[in-house]
Amino acid sequence: MTEGSTKASVNTSRWVLALTSVASFMVALDALVVTTALTTIRLDLNASVEALEWTVNAYGLTFAVLLLTGAALGDRFGRKRLFATGLALFIAASAACALSRNAAALIAARAAQGVGAALIMPLAMALLSAAFPREQRAKALGIFGSITGLALIAGPVVGGAIAGGLAWQWIFWVNLPIGLVALLLVSRHIEESHGADTKLDITGLVLATGAALALVWGLMHGNAAGWTSVEVLGTLTVGALLAVVFVAHESRASAAMVPLRLFASRSFAAGNAAGFALYASMYGVVFFLPQFLQAAQGNDAFGAGLRLLPWTATLFIFAPIGGALVNQVGERALVVLGLTLQALGFAWIALRATPSLPYLEIVVPLIVSGAGVSIAMPAAQNAVLSAVAPADIGKASGIFNMLRYLGGAFGVALLGAVFAAYGSFASANAFTSGFAPAMGLSAALSVLAALAGTRLPGRRKLATAQAGVTT
Repeated sequence: MTEGSTKASVNTSRWVLALTSVASFMVALDALVVTTALTTIRLDLNASVEALEWTVNAYGLTFAVLLLTGAALGDRFGRKRLFATGLALFIAASAACALSRNAAALIAARAAQGVGAALIMPLAMALLSAAFPREQRAKALGIFGSITGLALIAGPVVGGAIAGGLAWQWIFWVNLPIGLVALLLVSRHIEESHGADTKLDITGLVLATGAALALVWGLMHGNAAGWTSVEVLGTLTVGALLAVVFVAHESRASAAMVPLRLFASRSFAAGNAAGFALYASMYGVVFFLPQFLQAAQGNDAFGAGLRLLPWTATLFIFAPIGGALVNQVGERALVVLGLTLQALGFAWIALRATPSLPYLEIVVPLIVSGAGVSIAMPAAQNAVLSAVAPADIGKASGIFNMLRYLGGAFGVALLGAVFAAYGSFASANAFTSGFAPAMGLSAALSVLAALAGTRLPGRRKLATAQAGVTT
């Protein structure tokens, strides 16, 4: 290879890293940027609690169920082409969100955003892997992950700042100039690449989508229509039946979207179960805590976002610590410890929540729960990826991400059902009456996640299992 071609290759790799990181940052940011703006959106669009839940879940559900399909489409038709398609769709959907004049239009546009995100995220990782040689790939993925992770911290603060200083629509308008410039640069600086031309599991996709939508809709609509009503019971039953059919289909499909053989590994199954419950607990709190800080305690949107920083900023401190400790103490100890800390933090807030609760009394449980999830999250993912053969790592990562985002959608729905049963937006006290038991449920979900973590193999057994996987 000549010096000129080497420089060109390095330059191309840098462009791939920069553009995939920017696109993925937007996708991750939009998962959380609405959380501190929900109170403003509720007042502006006269939206119900259920509509606010769909504003969050429409994005998460389409993202989750299409994630694996997005990766397969890129492998078959071209990763650059489908990445650019996802970016264009995300930009158009962002404009549709900003132009929404009612909750239904906003929910539909958020679902379209999720479709775009399902193309962007997995293909960003694939493009990075193709652009960097093996010896440089880990460093590139580390930079990519740090930039994407920054969105978890910035999302609530950015959403609050924009909603409080401008208008909530600008949360979505800001995606347009960034996205359009990125789209132009993608066409110029990223080379096309393909993966294995695997078959698409369309039947599995339809069944998984139908099951997730039916179950989440039934949970969110139960209080309004009545839990024993025909529409709610019927929808929940249909969702459960579709889930059973999905499992049966995947067990015999030649190109399964979710290969069930992977769940034969105790580490894989327990890690995914812990991730599902972890995200159910965390996303439920992400949905309700900013609204408590505003509707019950009178803070503006920006103030609520800043008050979440003791929780979200722990990611940068404790996630690297947790990652460094994995090989020393094993995943089980970190997952159980981290999720126990998260449960304690959420339970602490649930027991102390009142409209007049001083913010300083919230800081400590926020730090405790944030430290806990930051330790547990990378350990759970490492347990899943370490449980499979190298050839299955891409599929395993996709399954883990799909299940954790589905867990987030179910968490919002479950906590929303509890909130609606005990509270309302009628007053600060009425909101707190629903918020406290919802936080209690989130603590219980964290305990369930910790219990799933106890099923992970111990450090010595895990090392043995990993040696068996790689041979």
